[in-house]
Amino acid sequence: MRSFTLALTESPMTVRKGKTLAVSIQEHMAIDVCPGPIRPIRQISAYFPRLSPTSSFSEPLSPNQVAAPTSLSPGSAEKAGGAVGRGGGGSSSLLLPGAAGGGGTLSAMSSMDTSIEIDSCDSDDNTSLGTLEFELLYERATSSLHCTVIKAKGLKPMDFNGLSDPYVKLHLLPGACKANKLKTKTVRNTLNPVWNETLTYCGITEEDMYRKTLRVSVCDEDKLTHNEFIGESRVALRRVKPDQTKHFNICLEHPPPLPSPTAMSTALRGISCYLREWETEQKRSLEERGRLLLCLQYFPPSSDGDVKGEAKERARGGLCVGVKRCAHLAAMDVNGFSDPYVKTYLKPDVQKKSKHKTAVIKKTLNPEFNEEFFYEITFSELATKTLEVTVWDYDLGKSNDFIGGVSLGCHSQGETLQHWIDCLKNKGTKVERWHTLTNELPGSTLQE
Repeated sequence: MRSFTLALTESPMTVRKGKTLAVSIQEHMAIDVCPGPIRPIRQISAYFPRLSPTSSFSEPLSPNQVAAPTSLSPGSAEKAGGAVGRGGGGSSSLLLPGAAGGGGTLSAMSSMDTSIEIDSCDSDDNTSLGTLEFELLYERATSSLHCTVIKAKGLKPMDFNGLSDPYVKLHLLPGACKANKLKTKTVRNTLNPVWNETLTYCGITEEDMYRKTLRVSVCDEDKLTHNEFIGESRVALRRVKPDQTKHFNICLEHPPPLPSPTAMSTALRGISCYLREWETEQKRSLEERGRLLLCLQYFPPSSDGDVKGEAKERARGGLCVGVKRCAHLAAMDVNGFSDPYVKTYLKPDVQKKSKHKTAVIKKTLNPEFNEEFFYEITFSELATKTLEVTVWDYDLGKSNDFIGGVSLGCHSQGETLQHWIDCLKNKGTKVERWHTLTNELPGSTLQE
């Protein structure tokens, strides 16, 4: 709208020959002069309506509300000038014909329209994000969690064409993002995608099933810009019973908001409990550097002299250590990944000949090695030894970084001790277990 300022005085302004219109300087300051009808500038109160949608139009308006005339003809201007003259030298408002004393219907309508726009705005809170259907299965024997992402329905459109390119991400909370992130394929240009894809977490213990939460997120993939978040759902893994498939068909939600200062002030009563739980979780996350799947098998001496090669070496008796894979390793490089490899020692190692090392797997936090190492040793000597398995991050041109390790022997505790005992008891049988890596090995001096 084009607007400009006129320098007006208290002198009468000629409207038509023989008729004059007196306009005060206060009115000139409240009138927007533009081509077309003359309308007063809206006051601040007009942007904050006091009427609710249920209020009646016949209720009197606030004195601060201003009625806007549609036009100012010479006849009506003369009446308005007379009203101004009778009102004294103070500032006054221009009223619609027939609106005097009634409060002004147009002003009430403008307030009503503003109120309705605020209540009916298209916000994310009033928009459905869609539903997601998936299944969870925890296999206790293999310590693996399977998530089968089936389909989504009625997703929120994120692209200009009114569609989306959705995919699903999985995270285990609490924990590192890249170490436990799994992702489905992307389905293009649809709001009702079908995946039928199974994503598997390895090395999930029963303790993890009790204390961890699975975060299922649906996102829209954009090749030119960053991917957009659509919605998520969080499932406490304690709801899933071992070896039983649990089906979910749930509505997507917004991520939980950050606590506001008001919410924090009301939660001060339980902040001490929260801090204790958080401190315990932080200690546990610092101690855990990932998971390692080991397979131990002790071969008793064999009297068969016809065997050759590797079988002949194992016929003399010894321990076979199988390094299968790692899961959820700590990220040691700036790109958020690691270049892991595994070393094994059988200590005490006086002759320094017990070291074995796997190949390096580049840029991953969930490497698969599937390598075996054999230690020729008698059963009585094995009872006095300790198997030390460490995981390292390979760095070119500088010293390698220690990720974590585990010690198995008669002086171990918990699952590691049980694994070692089961190996010694079940001679000739493979015993496979997952172990939690720690950043410190008791009674060991780490060497590269």
